[in-house]
Amino acid sequence: MTKEKHFFLGNKRLASFPTKGEQFVKLNNEDLETKTHHLGERLADLQEVLFAENKYKILIVLQGLDTSGKDGTVKHVFGATNPQGVRVVSFKAPTELEQSHDYLWRVHKALPANGEMVIFNRSHYEDYVVPKVHKSLPAKTTTQRLKDIYAFEKMLTNENTVIFKFFLNISLDEQARRLQQRLENDNKHWKFSLSDLTERRYWKEYHKAYEEVIRATHSKESPWAIIPADNKGIRNYIISKILVDRLESLHPKLPKFDSKVIRQLKAEADRILPKQKPL
Repeated sequence: MTKEKHFFLGNKRLASFPTKGEQFVKLNNEDLETKTHHLGERLADLQEVLFAENKYKILIVLQGLDTSGKDGTVKHVFGATNPQGVRVVSFKAPTELEQSHDYLWRVHKALPANGEMVIFNRSHYEDYVVPKVHKSLPAKTTTQRLKDIYAFEKMLTNENTVIFKFFLNISLDEQARRLQQRLENDNKHWKFSLSDLTERRYWKEYHKAYEEVIRATHSKESPWAIIPADNKGIRNYIISKILVDRLESLHPKLPKFDSKVIRQLKAEADRILPKQKPL
């Protein structure tokens, strides 16, 4: 039960959507790890062919509350892919230059080119969610941003961009456990900030804002998948499975060379390259 459609929000409330994921994945830990590893290898193969084919642009959007596992997803799901054709973009607070442009300017210039796979670790959705929660922009402006983003992504899909959007759905209790781990582990202190604690006060507001985002910008071409994120292994497996299934449906193919060109290349290789001595 790991088809992408099983993770669509539909008529559910986001707050009621599962965070653990055992009902979706009936595997023991060993089988889960093995299958995720195989999916990672398959994803790497697909990425290589997509890069060579140079036809589709692949955009993966990772959103979620603090500690939901965006960094871990990048590391464990995409670890086998070739860095030559994959980029990770992390959107922080906008710089002075970025603030002098429209809010989608910095996003547009970070998008994938043909054959490229780009992972957004946070994204343009922060420009709706954060102002919505903290009421830092007029309601009319945030409402317009949802319409802008929907139109923006429609344009991207019309231009051969394949969009995956994952909301990593973590529970309040699991977030507290991970925050405590960061505090107790010297090697994790760099990942901790006071805002991680203060933003917990707005848990319900964030869920409401994300629910609005998902309903307003989910489409057949640019769907949202709500990923149970309390269990890291299940999270990685589900995301990997969704990626591989949809990328396989594109039927990417390596470019074919004209047979005459190949014969010419072989002839030149025979002339230029040293002859191999028999073993």
